[in-house]
Amino acid sequence: MKYCKRCLYPENHPLGITFDDNGICSGCLVHEEKYEINWNKKEKELEKLFSQYLDQVSPHYDCIIPVTGTGDDFFVVNTIKNKFGLNPLLVTYNNHFNTKVGIRNLARLLTELDCDHLISTVGPDTIKQITRITLKRLGDIYWHVLAGTQTFPVQVATKLNIPLIVWGVNGWLDQVGMFSHYDQVEMTKKVRKEHALRRQDAESLIGTSKNISRKDLQAFTYPSDEQLENNRVRGIYLGNYVFWDSQKQTEDMIDQFGYETSYQERTYNTYESINCWNNASVHDYIKFLKFGYGKVTDHASRDIRLKRITREEGIELVASFHEVKPLALEKFFSWLNIREEEFLSYIEPFRDLSIWKKKGDEWELKDSILNYKNDKSVNKSRLKVSDRREYQVTSLLEKESMEDEYILLGRSYLDEKNFKAIEG
Repeated sequence: MKYCKRCLYPENHPLGITFDDNGICSGCLVHEEKYEINWNKKEKELEKLFSQYLDQVSPHYDCIIPVTGTGDDFFVVNTIKNKFGLNPLLVTYNNHFNTKVGIRNLARLLTELDCDHLISTVGPDTIKQITRITLKRLGDIYWHVLAGTQTFPVQVATKLNIPLIVWGVNGWLDQVGMFSHYDQVEMTKKVRKEHALRRQDAESLIGTSKNISRKDLQAFTYPSDEQLENNRVRGIYLGNYVFWDSQKQTEDMIDQFGYETSYQERTYNTYESINCWNNASVHDYIKFLKFGYGKVTDHASRDIRLKRITREEGIELVASFHEVKPLALEKFFSWLNIREEEFLSYIEPFRDLSIWKKKGDEWELKDSILNYKNDKSVNKSRLKVSDRREYQVTSLLEKESMEDEYILLGRSYLDEKNFKAIEG
């Protein structure tokens, strides 16, 4: 297996990755653009873009911002509302796997930044049915989350005639350099289907189960081309206009708004994905079982590119987390009413045989970035560490426990006397 000589990404990255003659991956090469771009000029371009939407179409809202309550969401909303002066409508797709700290952070976002908010909650039985289908067909429990979060905001935009949607960072650009910052790629129906949904849109699920009808899939059905054209809906990425630094941005949000952070099972990053029980646990463990690496590789690679850790330190972090079997698995099995053996049987057809081999009844990794810790050939591609930062762990207003269940809905207003996500 080939690995980037600068970061830790393998050549079997599911989003696709390329390497130059020096063995540096496309994600690292595109990241270098961040140090070349005149961000002051980019900011003026964004200001000009926003001026086209201020009070011109909707009498109430200038744009839509999709949120789940992460540190990135705080940064986006704060930037759009308080720096550029727009009045955004916040929209959330309920992923059904909410944590207490996640519920509180979302409430804190709405309260501290004083924004109107809409949330879409699909019936729990429907979500379980869809999860069973996508687990079998795609080896993926998170399809409904990706489909919902990238569909509901567009549905709201077309129904309320709010033509501008502001997303955070383009993940495909940020991880593997699928696009350039100079391309200013926007969020579209095609991008959503091909990259986020693995070419499986809602229509492809029709007929896969007698328990799922076209109406059940309404929350995941993208507006028609005619609707999009009539409302002139477009989705821009803020990351194309500002130097995107998720760690620094979140630390600013901790200082300004009291964003809470929390430990996670499969990564050292205490800022991201903490709103969801499964994103950095079960969902990420599936990624490892399929491709041989997980979210800790994503986080360490980004920190290497931002000159915060060395490649060797990144490999040590991977060694600490990438094989961890999450305790949250049992919670998920109980929720979906399946056994571990059944779960693993659904994942097995999706194992990447370029990195996994089966020995008897057990699967073994053929290779790993751990085997390249002392690779001397990386020296000419090495970045010098210049901005070390430690991920903060804040105090929690309410203790998190593995005994906690998924929270379907929690309170949406936060104050000093009534902060709890659930009763008790």
